[in-house]
Amino acid sequence: MNVVVRHQAEAMAALGHHVEILTRRSSPDMPAARRLGPGVTLRYLDAGPLRSVPKGDHEGFIEEFRGRAASLGPWDVIHSHHWFSGMAMLPLARTLGVPHVQSFHSIAADAATPLSEGERPESGGRMAGEAWLARESDAIVAISHAEADTIVQRLGGSPERITVVLPGVDGTLFHPRTRAPAGGATGHGYAVVAGRLQPLKGLDLAIEAIAAVPEQLRPDLVIAGDASADFDGYIDELTRLAARHGIADRVRFVGPRSRVDLAALFRGARVVLVPSHSETFGLVALEAAASGVPVVAQGTGGLREAVLAGDTGLIVESRDPREWAGALAEVLSDPELARRLSQAARARAEIFDWPRSAAALLDVYCSLLPVAICA
Repeated sequence: MNVVVRHQAEAMAALGHHVEILTRRSSPDMPAARRLGPGVTLRYLDAGPLRSVPKGDHEGFIEEFRGRAASLGPWDVIHSHHWFSGMAMLPLARTLGVPHVQSFHSIAADAATPLSEGERPESGGRMAGEAWLARESDAIVAISHAEADTIVQRLGGSPERITVVLPGVDGTLFHPRTRAPAGGATGHGYAVVAGRLQPLKGLDLAIEAIAAVPEQLRPDLVIAGDASADFDGYIDELTRLAARHGIADRVRFVGPRSRVDLAALFRGARVVLVPSHSETFGLVALEAAASGVPVVAQGTGGLREAVLAGDTGLIVESRDPREWAGALAEVLSDPELARRLSQAARARAEIFDWPRSAAALLDVYCSLLPVAICA
């Protein structure tokens, strides 16, 4: 979500618009505001404690965040990302008389559904709040057709007010390697899984899949991402899982990476895994594609749109580690297949760029505004 928000904001600013991004201050070291680039200002609002807190606790800060935001502006349109922001800003938009646009990026599922497997219970008001936002916002922007369908089916959103705005990818930063990837600890290179370290991302499946790959093909597994405050001890669980499968020395946790470092990590990989239980799109898969790296992804949600099965990567419909290992072995053992997937992945990624994404988003805004503002 942060990548999408920032890159769309910068692309809109490049078209002559001014964008302000509001977020909660989570450290006393954060300034009141900072300039991200020409036309883009990031503002930190005091709402809740000046520290990181579990995601579910943010519901208690909604009213305070709204109160801080009320002193800012003026704005022509307010676009909320995630339901916390929507609950804070939709009432303010109504008070100010400006349109409100909502993006969800993830949508709550009932606790009994597979999508919530491994997740902590959602904060009490989320499901009702998301349904209210879907009904009451002037427009809804979904990041994939799969997410748009979920908004209609699960939240009762009106299809007429939903627009799919696909993300972009920086094809200059994320680009294919110019030479063969370096070998890992065993000379078989490495696979990457990247994302926030939480059960929803399926990191346990990635470890079990790598363990099930035949030894003569097995790459190391590099796990990149920040530990989630919601799941203390999760990295320890994953470390123990790798040890039980006898691959503790083949799994590396490298922590959060800068965009530059992540791009370099992808370029050097033989394959990128996206084993998430659910993804509204799967930006990691698109960034891997731009890097010319084959992707093996779970057949869920927007990942079916991020990865073209058999063309830019492989889609696995099962969560059986043996089936994942089979897909990985197929890519790792067949250089011609890997080359074909890599070339097709890069070619498709070149269709996606941030100026195109921002232009589509501006079309949504302008549909809600007087003609004079968008002229």
